[in-house]
Amino acid sequence: MTKFSRAFWTANASELFERMAYYAIFIVITLYLSNTLGFNDLEASLISGLFSGGLYFLPMFTGAFADKIGYRKAILIAFTLLTIGYLGLGMLPLMLESSGLVVYGEKTQFTGIEHSNLRMLIVPIMIILVIGGSFIKSIISASVARETTSETRARGYSIFYMMVNIGAFTGKCFVDPLRSVVGDEAYIYINFLSATLCFVALITIFLFFHSTNTSGQGKSMAEVFKGLGKVFTNGRLLLLILIVTGFWMIQHQMYATMPKYVIRMAGETARPGWIANVNPFVVVLLVNLVTRLMARRKALTSMTVGMFLIPLSALIMAAGNLFNGDILGMHPITVMMIAGIAVQALAECFISPRYMEFFSLQAPKGEEGLYLGFSHLHSFLASILGFGLSGILLTAYCPDPALFSSTAEWEAASANAHYIWYWFTGIGAISAIALIFYAKLTRKE
Repeated sequence: MTKFSRAFWTANASELFERMAYYAIFIVITLYLSNTLGFNDLEASLISGLFSGGLYFLPMFTGAFADKIGYRKAILIAFTLLTIGYLGLGMLPLMLESSGLVVYGEKTQFTGIEHSNLRMLIVPIMIILVIGGSFIKSIISASVARETTSETRARGYSIFYMMVNIGAFTGKCFVDPLRSVVGDEAYIYINFLSATLCFVALITIFLFFHSTNTSGQGKSMAEVFKGLGKVFTNGRLLLLILIVTGFWMIQHQMYATMPKYVIRMAGETARPGWIANVNPFVVVLLVNLVTRLMARRKALTSMTVGMFLIPLSALIMAAGNLFNGDILGMHPITVMMIAGIAVQALAECFISPRYMEFFSLQAPKGEEGLYLGFSHLHSFLASILGFGLSGILLTAYCPDPALFSSTAEWEAASANAHYIWYWFTGIGAISAIALIFYAKLTRKE
């Protein structure tokens, strides 16, 4: 531990707090937008997708800005914005309630603001969160690089990755216990917890983050736009990004579709936060083993194995309706969702560690660093497309029960809810097959 600076540990601690705050909110973001603010499934999905997509697209630009103003100042700005943003998410419905525009329904859901333009105040709040979050995405990992040496960098990033996964796991654990106590009001109060975590991170950075490693000015905005132009004119890279987007579209359904799907199909006692935690648990457990097993295989070979696991995971999720009665004391929808997410996590172990390696090999010689700055464009596209498609499919196959006057009507409307996962099975299969053809194309070149 003495090999790392105080700035290193402070940056990693702040990353832990930020990831806890983010995942506590993101696992229920579509439920918050629909059950609390009255957006329909499609509207909630589009807002969530733009929020997630912005967090992957803006770091290319906020990272360059952070290099100019200094990391400490940039992180302080980031956590100030995040604290304000999460506080705003919690205050908005309470403000609407006090104004008389929001009333409680029978299931502690908010109703009565479906036609109020005031709910669109969510837009500036989301913009604040996206800007703050994009600073964190670009700065903390760069801080780890600055605060380590060639001898300690591997261990440093291992610690960073551990903090990310601990935060992702822990953040999701808060929602379900809170929801069991206060019902859907948990989607409001969890925002105050996230605001508190970010405020603690803000104070931690203010008191303890004083880095002496400030060399290097990074890229100018002109260089960022130039690099983006190069990526968009590189056919091989664009094709790779589009193919991998199919994988991440399905991964994003853990947040876009799964929470609403399991609550509507398995009942109000379903625990989407715990179900989603299967993903980081499996990744942490197996990623090193899978990486060692595939070490002598080409990156594309490892990625292809993962790409064929993804449609299988969606098929498993669709199979929940095939069983009658509980399985191991749990609803079959819940059991098959857990199994599907576990397979998704296994696929991630095959794909994610090797994607960056292969992406760098497709970049022109000497420009690997520039191109890797845009390697997460697939997550930007997957957020927009995956969340948008989720809203369409939920509306078509698994609509909100509150829209129906009787249980029988809703059961008839949701009889084919599992078809949602057939769509994602198809997307995963197309992506996997496309990667095989891509391998042949790049092998010739």
